[in-house]
Amino acid sequence: MLSMDINLPMKKIILIALALLKFGLVSYAQMAFVDTKYILNKMPDYRDSLKKINQISVIWQKEIDDKQVIVDKMHEDFERDEVMLSDDLKKKRADDLFYHEKEVRDLQRSRFGYEGDLVKKRQELLKPLEDSVNNAIQKTATRMAFKIILDKSQGITVIYTATKLDITGEVLKDMGIQ
Repeated sequence: MLSMDINLPMKKIILIALALLKFGLVSYAQMAFVDTKYILNKMPDYRDSLKKINQISVIWQKEIDDKQVIVDKMHEDFERDEVMLSDDLKKKRADDLFYHEKEVRDLQRSRFGYEGDLVKKRQELLKPLEDSVNNAIQKTATRMAFKIILDKSQGITVIYTATKLDITGEVLKDMGIQ
């Protein structure tokens, strides 16, 4: 009889441990990973768009490089001729050189800058494809009942969460912020 009393608490502990383990596994099963870069690289339209962007980028860089060659030549000519030029001519050529250098910088910024043509072209060609992948991820997550999807392609990034997991409003409330 004594051995039965010892087994009963042990059985309860084992059942509780199994229940916790099952709960833990279910909780972890609500999270999944995806590699969006891998998915995008499998899409022919995405690869074609990247190729097109690279081709455009090469053309724009050549345009800038060609203008820079002209500026470099102007700079060499100015340095070579500077001692023989009058003050008025020096100023005129220096101003002309400054204007062309600024033109090259402005062109470089407009093509490759933060809000430049390359960023706009990427947005135009790649964003719709990236959005379609994100939509597919959300549909898959919903169908498979995942609550959180992490993207492992470029570090770990959360790309989908079930809205009921967002406690931002509760945190703001606890902080007294409306």
